[in-house]
Amino acid sequence: MTSTERGIAAAEAHSAHNYQPLPVVVATAEGAWMTDVAGRRYLDLLAGYSALNFGHGNRRLLDAARAQLERTTLTSRAFHHDRFADFCTRLAELCGMELVLPMNTGAEAVETAVKTARKWGYRVKGVPDGRAKIIVADNNFHGRTTTIVSFSTDPEARADFGPYTPGFESVPYGDLAALAAAVDEHTVAVLLEPIQGEAGVLVPPAGYLPGVRKLTRDRDVLFIADEIQSGLGRTGRTFACEHEDVVPDVYVLGKALGGGVVPVSAVVSSREVLGVFAPGEHGSTFGGNPLACAVALEVIAMLRTGEFQQRATELGAHLHRELGPLAGGGAVDAVRGRGLWAGVDINPSHGSGRAVCERLLARGVLAKETHGATIRIAPPLMISKADLDWGLDQLRHVLGIQGRTG
Repeated sequence: MTSTERGIAAAEAHSAHNYQPLPVVVATAEGAWMTDVAGRRYLDLLAGYSALNFGHGNRRLLDAARAQLERTTLTSRAFHHDRFADFCTRLAELCGMELVLPMNTGAEAVETAVKTARKWGYRVKGVPDGRAKIIVADNNFHGRTTTIVSFSTDPEARADFGPYTPGFESVPYGDLAALAAAVDEHTVAVLLEPIQGEAGVLVPPAGYLPGVRKLTRDRDVLFIADEIQSGLGRTGRTFACEHEDVVPDVYVLGKALGGGVVPVSAVVSSREVLGVFAPGEHGSTFGGNPLACAVALEVIAMLRTGEFQQRATELGAHLHRELGPLAGGGAVDAVRGRGLWAGVDINPSHGSGRAVCERLLARGVLAKETHGATIRIAPPLMISKADLDWGLDQLRHVLGIQGRTG
């Protein structure tokens, strides 16, 4: 057996099969490139589902982590620590909000947002106890906890995990009329991804997010924006909502907030909303730990320069100029996205999304399919134009498309 085969066999023997990874065993990574146990290099066009917006092994992030490792890594929230206040202050400033509730994973942050909305509904809006309703969108992906899969419309994520948590209603994504019809006196929040990532990088129609913002404000309902994948520079703005000048009531953040170094997530909102919590009502042993705060503070500092947002804007425009003309040519049915983020729908005549990703793997490119036929393109924001072009050339090759657009 090869070193790759041995690594995969050992993993398959002793891990639950809740993922179907591509047959590669990564050993090291730097920037936009990863190297496997056999020494072969691969261009990363997934970036850890946007957790690695700043690249693998980012020096600033690693230096921040190393420095904090020498000091303290965990106190629990039973005590204050000297990085916590700065983290909360800087993140609140970045979001234009007042309060931060830190957690670890994206799913934890979504769960926290759900609890926040319900408690706000009971304490502030006056919804009768146990009647709070949250409206979500079809084809959403907010995580995989029991509550979150209760409002998923993906059978693969949902089947066999019931009984399901009540209190949610799903409406078609991008359909403002359907959303308006679903809002009633018991509705406490609308929870949406400004761009649906797992669904295939679906961008809503122009005017939809402003319409959601007006509707929720008029009906005294919280607008919760899940920016776990779309936020922190990926689309060319700090937050995807900014493309339509929308500021939600609540941001849900994760992935890139930890720079691909440590898991960091947070719910960020106003004092009126997050102020509903009292000590003991919600928490996390690791949430807001010193190591997480140190890394996230460096992430926030990098975002404040605007460098990564600008890079995502410029390279994203190039990405879409290259990908756009492929749609309708036989191999690609459609291309969508914003910034340095794209969903490419593969025509079935050229194989499944998985098959295309396996062919890309053979040519030194790592990407991942979703919903069978869609390939996601989401490289680290620091990728060079030359490397991006090389990766797109490999995609054209495996699809049998000749020539480059620009």
